[in-house]
Amino acid sequence: MSIKLYGINNCDTIKRSKTWLNARGVEYIFHDYKKAGCSAELASCLIEQFPLDKLINRRGTTWRNLSQAERDGLDEKSAVSLMSQQPSLIKRPILQAHESWLIGFDETTWSNALNGHV
Repeated sequence: MSIKLYGINNCDTIKRSKTWLNARGVEYIFHDYKKAGCSAELASCLIEQFPLDKLINRRGTTWRNLSQAERDGLDEKSAVSLMSQQPSLIKRPILQAHESWLIGFDETTWSNALNGHV
């Protein structure tokens, strides 16, 4: 299984993540939500891997620009639609490394997930 990094190319944390992976010679596929989007299938897959409170970025302007009804009514079904329409709502980065799914950049956690594959 390949390693995939999900995020938005101009995100500072994504830039640090890419630098970290590149410095270790890790081959990965980058899925840029701004270019490739977030399909309903991908959104559903991410929701299976992470609870919504960890997956949805409630600190960003995209969240703040949602209507109060959209924020209050957030559930798995509505999250699929919102994530597909506005992928900036998804916390970054997400790393799919073999059987592991990780959210957020943490060198120790990433090293452990990639152990033996770097």
